[in-house]
Amino acid sequence: MFRGINEECGVFAVFGLPNAAELTYYGLHALQHRGQEGSGIVSVDDNGLLQRVKGKGLVTEVFNNENLATLKGSMAIGHVRYSTSGGLGIENVQPYLFRHNTGDFALAHNGNIVNANHLRKYLEDRGSLFHSTSDTEILAHLIKKNPPERNSPRIFNIVEALNMIEGAFCFLVMTQNRLYVARDKHGLRPLSLGRIGDAYVVSSETSAFSVVGAEWIRDIEPGEVLTIDKSGLRSRRYSEYKRNAMCAMEYIYFARPDSDIEGTNVHTFRKESGKLLWKEAPVDADIVVGVPDSSLSAAMGYSEASALPYEMGLIKNRYIGRTFIQPSQEMRDKGVKMKLSPVKSIVNGKRIVLIDDSIVRGTTSLRIVRMLRDAGAKEVHVRIASPMIKYPCYYGVDISSRKELLCSNRSLDEARQMIEADSLAFLSQDALFEAGKRADLCLACFTGLYPTALYGEAISAC
Repeated sequence: MFRGINEECGVFAVFGLPNAAELTYYGLHALQHRGQEGSGIVSVDDNGLLQRVKGKGLVTEVFNNENLATLKGSMAIGHVRYSTSGGLGIENVQPYLFRHNTGDFALAHNGNIVNANHLRKYLEDRGSLFHSTSDTEILAHLIKKNPPERNSPRIFNIVEALNMIEGAFCFLVMTQNRLYVARDKHGLRPLSLGRIGDAYVVSSETSAFSVVGAEWIRDIEPGEVLTIDKSGLRSRRYSEYKRNAMCAMEYIYFARPDSDIEGTNVHTFRKESGKLLWKEAPVDADIVVGVPDSSLSAAMGYSEASALPYEMGLIKNRYIGRTFIQPSQEMRDKGVKMKLSPVKSIVNGKRIVLIDDSIVRGTTSLRIVRMLRDAGAKEVHVRIASPMIKYPCYYGVDISSRKELLCSNRSLDEARQMIEADSLAFLSQDALFEAGKRADLCLACFTGLYPTALYGEAISAC
């Protein structure tokens, strides 16, 4: 594995535009960085029939002109997947489509439900049968757990279901004539609302809006469920508790640099982090080199603050496949070299400040440091634009168990020795708040202070 952190998932929706599925395709393509293992789209045609196309692989591998043409209608939801929970099978690729005598509906989800096993047992004891191992399906069963003769509007079932779920989530629920959009009460995952004329779009990141020609309206609020139909928008709070504890890793690593998260541009955040990193951990060196791609903005900031030249000392090979067969240790050791190459003429004889966004296991950092030394680097000083990752994440980010984390039980100097750097420094927690001009963030993977209750099965998995 090349990186120690993997993306979560991405969701996108369109309401009120002809050929909504086609627009959703482009929206998912803009969110591809959030998940590369599978993707799907469900649309609703003029007769209220829900149709789905989904598959394993990239958006461009799953969809083509022929299968997109089967997704008719002016409303659609889509999903790109990284398997943070559940398996890699096709049954876990979203959106899910449910046929029910009270009306068909589709569901897509980004995040992780920490009380999933408790809820699954609760539902199975009441007769529910699950078709996947993903925790996303739980919401559908919670919505439909009441007898069908109950005549209350569906929104009440959705609100009741959302209040039973704990964790980080953004949900899209699409019925035959309505779209429901919900975000967790802690605000751990980003979700935004946009507009194209009289139509609406919803996306995990605002970068997708510019791709489809949408105008950003606002962020979905923590604890909010938004209803979109022919009558317009209706907002309701399903929880009075509200916190804006956005996952810090969204700014540090996950989101595209052209996305805005709760009023702060991601590139601006990262560049400011780099400036603060220089302020906190200066070093006497010749050049600044960023690890492509998410560290480049921080490297620019470090260079600007330090007046050290920023150089492209590492080049990323963008044509490496998503999977890489590694049948031997020798081939595994070549994995980083296939994705990153040092520019020998730039790094040879230089004292390098190597900027990266984070260190998880440390194996990639070690290989990059060795690569630079093999290319002739005189010194390699590693600077990380985030604090030490010491704890697992239970909210949809693939961060390892504590025993696998480089910094979990090591001092700073011990971590430095493990990656063979001349020096090593991390950004402070305070600098993250300063970079984003924020009063609150989820820093659980740095501090071990989790914003939600945790459940036994989630902890035992790590």
